[in-house]
Amino acid sequence: MFELSFLDLSAGLGLAATGVLTFNFLLGMLLSTAYKQNPYWKKLPAKLQALSLKDLHNWTAYLALCLALLHPIILFLDKEAGFSWNQLFFPLTSPKQAWMVALGVISLYALIITVITSLDSVRNKMGFRFWKNLHLVSYATACLFLVHGLLMDPLLKDRPTDWIDAEKAFSEICMLVILVAGYFRYQYFRQHQKSA
Repeated sequence: MFELSFLDLSAGLGLAATGVLTFNFLLGMLLSTAYKQNPYWKKLPAKLQALSLKDLHNWTAYLALCLALLHPIILFLDKEAGFSWNQLFFPLTSPKQAWMVALGVISLYALIITVITSLDSVRNKMGFRFWKNLHLVSYATACLFLVHGLLMDPLLKDRPTDWIDAEKAFSEICMLVILVAGYFRYQYFRQHQKSA
């Protein structure tokens, strides 16, 4: 019978956070365009068009943040892993893969900042331009969490990355999706700048 360890649970939560954050990132890019004017959007069923993508973007951000917070907290329950609360504040003191843990902690902090500053009450006080510039932190956040997921050994044994492992392949696909979407979003920005 398969027994789920805290380490397995933490890795699963990290992968779930990666998937939800990737979806959230795509929604964010879509929201920053005039997607409702696109002929492909207009061909979608009316029920899909009626969905509030802004609300979906917000709720997926909250879900991703919860998953990302639970990911390291579960590790503290695994006595063999040797992690303590100090690593949330001083990640380079981690007992395993200190630099990869540091990338994960930094991406968690960046995600917290992005989610908090996106709350309507906070965003309105900041002003749109300042908020928009600060919200660009999400691009760095995406890079950090993906690199952390790709290079961290899920068994914490400092093994080299197995690029064809299913967990790593999932992160690789998420990275590819974000890079391709980011390229198209940049092309949209350039085209918009030219027409303006």
